[in-house]
Amino acid sequence: MAASEIAKLNPAFMSVTYGAGGGTSQYTVDIAASLKAKGVTPLAHLTCVSSTREKVHSVLGQLKAEGIENVLALRGDIPKDGKVENDYRYASELIAEIKASGDFCIGAACYPEGHVESVNKTEDIQHLKEKVEAGCDFVTTQMFFDNHVLYSFLYRALRVGIDVPVIAGVMPVTSGRQIKRICALAGTTLTPKFRSILDRFGDNPAALKQAGIAYATDQIIDLLANGVKGIHLYTMNKPDVAQKIVANLSEILA
Repeated sequence: MAASEIAKLNPAFMSVTYGAGGGTSQYTVDIAASLKAKGVTPLAHLTCVSSTREKVHSVLGQLKAEGIENVLALRGDIPKDGKVENDYRYASELIAEIKASGDFCIGAACYPEGHVESVNKTEDIQHLKEKVEAGCDFVTTQMFFDNHVLYSFLYRALRVGIDVPVIAGVMPVTSGRQIKRICALAGTTLTPKFRSILDRFGDNPAALKQAGIAYATDQIIDLLANGVKGIHLYTMNKPDVAQKIVANLSEILA
């Protein structure tokens, strides 16, 4: 099991995703409980766009029963068929609901380059402020490939009074096809440097994987050197990738 292998690296927490439409929500609870039993702090995802209020409270009840205290509250992607429930429209509404229902540490997503559905970055940062005001305790960023994008985002967040901890999300790229699809969905911009890597090594999976791990390692070193304390590695269930990056940072993280 990939989660068990990653858990051996003793991360501060592990994020457990939530199935589209809540279809695999029980797996989320079960995996989170399994990680907790191994001594790893789980961060259970919870989405609301396709969930009823009853469903959300059912999952929260299951999490409480398992002693799981950390929840990442997300709106979730709009299904391809456009079918959504009407109980929640935004993640801020879900956050307020979780805040009122018990002692959870609540995280939310943020977008250094702006959410793809936001008109501009100013509107997007205001939506983030709404999440914080609703009870969000920390935020985790969408992936980014230019650290200056994150530094600019941190400044803009502080300027509007957002002072909760920000965890920087870094994704080691190991598949050219995968990253192009994810960037299109997330609105993430590839740097010229990374585009060169894709152009040169995109047809060589082993070389691209090695280059992607090296690029992510460089990103993390720069983030740590500039005082960013929280970094979340998007491993995409690939323990070997996480293991190599941790090995690359062995002395830095010691």
